Amino acid sequence: MSEQDGVFVCDGVDLADGGRGIRFPVLAWGQPATGFVVRYDGQAYAYLNRCAHVPIELDWNEGQFFESSGLYLMCSTHGAVYLPTSGRCAGGPCRNGRLHPIPVIEKDGKIFWQPNDQFHVPA
Repeated sequence: MSEQDGVFVCDGVDLADGGRGIRFPVLAWGQPATGFVVRYDGQAYAYLNRCAHVPIELDWNEGQFFESSGLYLMCSTHGAVYLPTSGRCAGGPCRNGRLHPIPVIEKDGKIFWQPNDQFHVPA
């Protein structure tokens, strides 16, 4: 696995469908932040851990991003809900907003996030 394949986050088996997510450090537009990766419908998705309604972290407790049904990502503070496949607002105060996606791949049973123009590896 080369550096150009991405930055290791976790083993794929660490993510259950609609279950607990894994947080990871990023620089978002040059500022320290966290991203997170979850699994939904068998695929890994990663987003900046920042609500579109108010720029605060989503998780209830560390890694708890899904609401109780496991169908939506939910902000713990104001209840904004997002589609896990696109990050688009599905209800609540996020008003047509969306989460910022972080490119992610799953290769050889491992999850990697992909740095880009918006998201960089912290020093």
